[in-house]
Amino acid sequence: MQLYSGSSQQFIIDTEKNQIAEKLRRTFFSHFRYYPSPNEVNSWKNSLTKIKDVVDHCSFYDHGVILEYQLPLTSRRLDFLISGVGDDNGSHAAIVELKQWDKCTESSLDNEVLTWVGGALREILHPSMQVGQYKEYLEDCHTAFNSEPCISLHACSYLHNYARSKPDAVFSSKFDEILKKYPTFTADDFDNICSFLKPKLSNGHGLEVLQKIQNSKYRPSKKLLDHVNAMIRQRSEYVLLDEQQVVYDKVLSCARNGFHDREKIAIVVKGGPGTGKSVIAINLMADLSRQGYNAQYATGSKSFTETLRKIVGNRAA
Repeated sequence: MQLYSGSSQQFIIDTEKNQIAEKLRRTFFSHFRYYPSPNEVNSWKNSLTKIKDVVDHCSFYDHGVILEYQLPLTSRRLDFLISGVGDDNGSHAAIVELKQWDKCTESSLDNEVLTWVGGALREILHPSMQVGQYKEYLEDCHTAFNSEPCISLHACSYLHNYARSKPDAVFSSKFDEILKKYPTFTADDFDNICSFLKPKLSNGHGLEVLQKIQNSKYRPSKKLLDHVNAMIRQRSEYVLLDEQQVVYDKVLSCARNGFHDREKIAIVVKGGPGTGKSVIAINLMADLSRQGYNAQYATGSKSFTETLRKIVGNRAA
């Protein structure tokens, strides 16, 4: 789901005519059945004007644009994505996370900075860390970015109201590694963000790339699924024993045999605490996913969910 998609030329026109925020507001209502807050609408007005200037200056007139693109199976939305063909004649897309920050300070946390958001000083994930996670998520979970021939995905953040200072929390040495991978640009870096984007998108034809993104499906990459399977298999507490193996085999058989017909099957496994119901479910999720089935795991236990997320790591959580 996205609130806006189309050509870069139309995006420029809609922004210059002050229509872009209203279009987003109306589409937001059609999706969610309520209107976004005035603060969010004002944020669109301010930030999209700034990124429009970048698109115009780079002469990106034959490109695809997506605004407020919702990541699959999450409530998080990308601010801005632009697609096109690069200097290498390959298909590319770039995510740009837009921030209206004008100042921030150091946080004692590893991946955060302190800035004024929502009427208070809050600890917020570093912009490069945030946009990097979005990129990795799409590469892991969207076939446009993980199935050959795949679209090369890039990411950066643009703090268009932010003036650098010395020392500067955003560019603290603890963020050096993530800034190299997913750079953060400030108000003084207009030429730099253009230089970052141009080689990746210089040859236009972005609507064709955009169409591939929109027509592709959500599906975890094989690399990610193999990782989940390996993380679960290496833990002795998740080994199946006795009746657990019998139930596992029954569910796996039903999934394989029933996948291509219209019959729906539900299997209820009964047992008290500690009998291994969750162990069966975890193994099924891992093995069904590894074999190419789109398997989801749902549980009412917050503590168990958090434990499992720690086991499989951040990217698979």
